[in-house]
Amino acid sequence: MRQEHRAGEKIFVDHAGQTVAVTDPKTGEIRNAYVFVAVLGASSYAYAEATWTRDLWDWIGSHTRAFEYFGGSSALVVPDNWRSGVKTPCWYEPELNRTYAEWAIHYGVGILPARPRRARDKAKAEAGVRLVQMWILAALRKRQFFSLAELNESIAELLVKLNQRPFRKLPGSRAELYVTIDRPALQPLPAQRFVFAQWKKTRINIHYHVELDGHYYSAPYQLVGKQVEVRFTSGTVEILYQGKRVASHVRSRKAHAHTTLSEHRPKSHQQYLEWTPSRIIDWAAKTGPFTGRLVAAILAEKPHPEMGYRSALGVISLNRKYGPERVEAACTRAVRMKVHRYQSVKSILASGLDQQPLPQLITMPPVEHANIRGADYYRDSTKPAKGVGGC
Repeated sequence: MRQEHRAGEKIFVDHAGQTVAVTDPKTGEIRNAYVFVAVLGASSYAYAEATWTRDLWDWIGSHTRAFEYFGGSSALVVPDNWRSGVKTPCWYEPELNRTYAEWAIHYGVGILPARPRRARDKAKAEAGVRLVQMWILAALRKRQFFSLAELNESIAELLVKLNQRPFRKLPGSRAELYVTIDRPALQPLPAQRFVFAQWKKTRINIHYHVELDGHYYSAPYQLVGKQVEVRFTSGTVEILYQGKRVASHVRSRKAHAHTTLSEHRPKSHQQYLEWTPSRIIDWAAKTGPFTGRLVAAILAEKPHPEMGYRSALGVISLNRKYGPERVEAACTRAVRMKVHRYQSVKSILASGLDQQPLPQLITMPPVEHANIRGADYYRDSTKPAKGVGGC
């Protein structure tokens, strides 16, 4: 059946089978570039560009630049069942890649993949590819290119000539039909370009983070073990659970590092991170001054204060069993005895020593002996000093 295309209805897209060699000017390495082709259905007005790959990033980018070249979007886009855009080819209900579907929603277009093994569904694209290979790639076959930008500049120059080339059997050219038929019927482009985003399914780890390119991003700890979707762009990372966004982060390129929001932590983890030496000492001092002194001594004697956190908290926790008065008395004894350990305080309390009087400081009585002259002897200035001769 002969197909008729209404103005602004469809844009057909495909890749040319022929590639173009690009030489690295520094190393001399040759790399092949792929050629993307888009054709408007009614006017056959064409667009072409070279990309390094045919992956999703370049596939979406080429679509976006084609719409900008045409100055608007069509109602439908007809691609081949290329894996970059069509996740699961199907005769009846092809499944689109999630990013490709988002792109279509952003530009207000529908995606209508050609049926598998039905080239006539995208005959315009096939014809456009042949024209690009005949009038553009053939003309460039003897030229040497040293960058992708240089190649695309040459393609753009020849593309203008292709679109302005008169039809062989019809009046006018593709450019003239585009101006009079397709261009007025195209939908206006949105105010902002589509932001490329990819999706990934994963589970929240036991440490309530998800991994993306070696970096870890936090999610609410209540979702540990749950399957979530991660939507990531070049600048943001979003975590969605059952279609609802539960976390959003600025994307980081630092490997083996963490981006964590405090509200995603359990309460116990939040409290632990809020601990500082001064806060723990102040907390201990609420029991009594000697409890504060003991905790300060425990933290000061460690190579790093955090090494003494658990011991200090252990001393404070004794309040629950023995009460603040007994703990203060035990800490007083421990400070006097210079034993700055949790186990020592616990032992004092367990044995009841905190309820015993504190040991008195022992003062030695003055020593009396016949050989000791005493202070009065040295006050007598008439006696010669010991060891001083008469010479």
